[in-house]
Amino acid sequence: MSRKKPRNTKGKIISAAWKLFYDQGYDETTIDEIIAESGTSKGSFYHYFEGKDALLGSLSYLFDEKYEELAIHLDQFEHCMDKLIFLNQELFSMIENSISLDLLARLLSTQLITKGEKHLLDRNRFYFRLLRKIFTEGQETGEFIQDMSVNELVKMYAVAERALLYDWCICNGEYSLKSYAAHMMPMYLYSIKIKPYSPEKQPSMC
Repeated sequence: MSRKKPRNTKGKIISAAWKLFYDQGYDETTIDEIIAESGTSKGSFYHYFEGKDALLGSLSYLFDEKYEELAIHLDQFEHCMDKLIFLNQELFSMIENSISLDLLARLLSTQLITKGEKHLLDRNRFYFRLLRKIFTEGQETGEFIQDMSVNELVKMYAVAERALLYDWCICNGEYSLKSYAAHMMPMYLYSIKIKPYSPEKQPSMC
């Protein structure tokens, strides 16, 4: 059985911070509380982050940690399309249940105006590496079209996810992100499939 690797210090700080942001709000959360919740030290905190605001750009790290956790379940699916829908549904469920809508909106807005590193677009993220692997497999097995490169297919998928997140934010979360994506993502991905497709039942994550 695969074991989830232990979180490193940076990961502990990020996970603790976003838990506190969700539970009590960003403005009400102090650095000292983040340090206590993560079981780390002030020196460790400032080694990785200049201050609390720097944590706003760390959400992609939390997302990638979730993807690493989900990746070990992908072998349960025969079709690559089902793998992609599973990843999307589980991530969006996590976002709805543990990420503040206000902070997600802040993250998206900072990525629009920043002139520095755009964390969500970092092609070295585990997210993009995993997507490239799935789309490569899908093309090799004849499930996905061949007249688009793997990188183009990855971009298409990532754009769809960001569009759903953006719309959910500007609509102030008035609908279920996970439920809406469950309807829209298969329709979106259907345009690049070749083989006849019928959705598989997703395994329980409980």
